[in-house]
Amino acid sequence: MAKARIHGHEVFYRAEGEGSAVVLIHGIAGCSATWDAVVPRLAARHAVIAPDLLGHGESAKPRGDYSLGAYASGVRDLLAVLGHDRVTVVGHSLGGGIAMQFAYQFPERCERLVLVGSGGLGREVSPLLRALSAPGAEYVLALLLARRLHGFASRVGSTVGRLGIRGDQLMTELWNSYSRLTDARAQRAFFHTIRAVIDPAGQRVSARDRLYLAADLPTLIVWGGRDSVIPVEHASVAHELIPGSRLEVFERCGHFVPIEAPQRFVEVLEDFLATTEPADLSQSSGWQELLTSTTTAASA
Repeated sequence: MAKARIHGHEVFYRAEGEGSAVVLIHGIAGCSATWDAVVPRLAARHAVIAPDLLGHGESAKPRGDYSLGAYASGVRDLLAVLGHDRVTVVGHSLGGGIAMQFAYQFPERCERLVLVGSGGLGREVSPLLRALSAPGAEYVLALLLARRLHGFASRVGSTVGRLGIRGDQLMTELWNSYSRLTDARAQRAFFHTIRAVIDPAGQRVSARDRLYLAADLPTLIVWGGRDSVIPVEHASVAHELIPGSRLEVFERCGHFVPIEAPQRFVEVLEDFLATTEPADLSQSSGWQELLTSTTTAASA
């Protein structure tokens, strides 16, 4: 991992390879390790950047803005520091919402959009995440993630591994994610982040009403057919709302496709990169006309 100091805060990231740039954005409570099995394969042909978002992993966890817009700006700033003007942006879960926000805020910097089990495409989300967004959940989580319990669970996990018993991928990854939150600053950042996008009724931020703006942006949608965190039906909705988008459903995978099927994921992504032309959009390219026509139609 390398690090950069941006706006006074340390941002850790992994960067490998050369060629056209691909940025990989992880989900909530995760980190760049989500892409560990993907980065080396992808870096054979591309410059790959996988950051730990602020509030996650090794990056700083300041008291600040953890909205999708702030995260998108943070990704832009890191790419500027690294000298990448235009990228293919790939987002998993919360990272998908950030990727869409990045494409919306900085279209001139976005060549392609890849959404993997993405948030921001419908209200439905796992009951666990809805519960964690509720008032007072931070106090419950603090008890659950007490260091004694964390140590005990780690020992149990190690014993299970030695016995050759394969745990459920979703529960394993969720535990890995939440066990990183034993630090009070990480817990605070987690709750700021989750409450920016989820409440007890479900996801509270949706990009559905703006997806038509991606008509000229090559878009790939990847989902696990057994996703129990965000339902696969959201993939079909996004596919219908984004003209010309490509949909790939990994029927045997759950929410963590890059972890569960990294080789196939890279093959699908590489094919998408090889068979599409990067978008070249200015910030106002066609958007004024699209927005005006949509507003006029709605008024009528």
